Amino acid sequence: MGREIKFYSLGFLLAVSTVFAEAINLWPMPKSVNHGSTSLYFSKDFGLSIKGSGYKDDNGILKDGFSRFLDVVDMAHVVDGNVTGRAMLAGLNVTVFSSNDKLQYGIDESYKLSIPTNANPIYAQLEAQTVYGALHGLQTFSQLCNFNFITRVIEVHLAPWIIVDKPRFPYRGLLIDTARHYLPLPNIKNVIDAMAYSKLNVLHWHIVDTQSFPLEIPSYPKLWNGAYSLSERYTIADAAEIVRYAERRGINVLAELDVPGHAQSWGFGYPSLWPSTVCQQPLDVSNEFTFQVISGILSDFSKVFKFKFVHLGGDEVNTSCWRTTPHIREWLKKQRMNESQAYQYFILRTQKIAESHGYEAINWEETFNDFGNKLSPQTVVHNWLGGGVAQKVVAAGLKCIVSNQDKWYLDHLDTPWQDFYMNEPLTNITDPKRQRLVIGGEVCMWGESIDASDLEQTIWPRAAAAAERLWTTYQKLAKDPRQVIERLAHFRCLLNERGIAAAPLAGLGRTAPYEPGSCLKQ
Repeated sequence: MGREIKFYSLGFLLAVSTVFAEAINLWPMPKSVNHGSTSLYFSKDFGLSIKGSGYKDDNGILKDGFSRFLDVVDMAHVVDGNVTGRAMLAGLNVTVFSSNDKLQYGIDESYKLSIPTNANPIYAQLEAQTVYGALHGLQTFSQLCNFNFITRVIEVHLAPWIIVDKPRFPYRGLLIDTARHYLPLPNIKNVIDAMAYSKLNVLHWHIVDTQSFPLEIPSYPKLWNGAYSLSERYTIADAAEIVRYAERRGINVLAELDVPGHAQSWGFGYPSLWPSTVCQQPLDVSNEFTFQVISGILSDFSKVFKFKFVHLGGDEVNTSCWRTTPHIREWLKKQRMNESQAYQYFILRTQKIAESHGYEAINWEETFNDFGNKLSPQTVVHNWLGGGVAQKVVAAGLKCIVSNQDKWYLDHLDTPWQDFYMNEPLTNITDPKRQRLVIGGEVCMWGESIDASDLEQTIWPRAAAAAERLWTTYQKLAKDPRQVIERLAHFRCLLNERGIAAAPLAGLGRTAPYEPGSCLKQ
């Protein structure tokens, strides 16, 4: 029996939520927030000052982040007011204690933001262990700022502020799929911008699949023959630009090479990778050339994708081509393997190839379900089929990422933001040691029904609902989504103001506005 789906206007939901009203419009909610009741005003020469002897910003990451901060708080308005006799914010002092600006998994992302009212002149203070924690602090600071249409200056209300914050999980991901539909580079960059606003920190790039192979691989250039067209491609320099763009916003890029299934497009350039011309996937397990190509791809990946993990897929492998193709059937017989054993052989061999190129492997959960005790102990198991898997993975001593499709698949348009918000990665995992093995979660934007025309409104604001679940300490998370609807509605409108086409909260994914009215009421 299908579940009943009810539609409510946001005005109705906001009326219901008045008992849960929150005064602080920050998303995701920080760990600790204290504020006062004073308004401050940006001075015309509001600037950045880097304090301390630790971090010198030689690569300009902090300066670029501050420039973006100014852009989003201005919201493209002309700030030309002249407020005198008011409490003015002269600038922002930032102290970063670590001189290391290398972005990697597990880096300290904590920060402390203070905006006093009892100094002369008044400077906001931002402290962080790393520059990436400072970038998160800038995102929070930007949400405290308002453009006043009467005075035409930027204001900060409810000062003084003291905000102490750090993420709940080290891995907070969003998957995009460029194989089912090509996504132009500006669209991918818009997604990265919105991820930074939401404090997500891993862009999982599902680059290639059965349908297309859009990425240039210098070691095996004919793989590009699998692209949809000559214009729907990415050069290796394009990939490097996406990685650079993301890293400067505190976001790692996780590249995926889904094998041995989901790989039919490989054979348009190299037909010998197919079991046969009539049975074209999974990749030919009996052919040494298959593993040479995989090694070549991962070698090229290692020059561009610097994240410590690579995703090796391993899901939905239908081995019937291996059984029905004579030369593979003969190879299986010589190796004394059945199809299931050959699947295991393929996954484990590919993991070793990835390790030889400096990567730790992430695999979809089927690999764990079928032969979990044979996987490399460094394997991260990516849950997607449903609940209960994370419990089994961490009980086996392996790390896990949660993306259960019933709650965190963005292409499921009947899954409302409330379900995204309430999905808990640590369900029924109470042992602290096992909880630490759940390194985080990820929302997945599979591309069968999206392209550049509807990408952003399908992702946002539902991905932001999951982002608070992954960032905010558990004790601060709402027990009822009605407690957060006003904050999320405000954040959705903020995304719109920043040029991100986030859909209304009312209804389900990719919903049109319900009726004429304020953004906050949609």
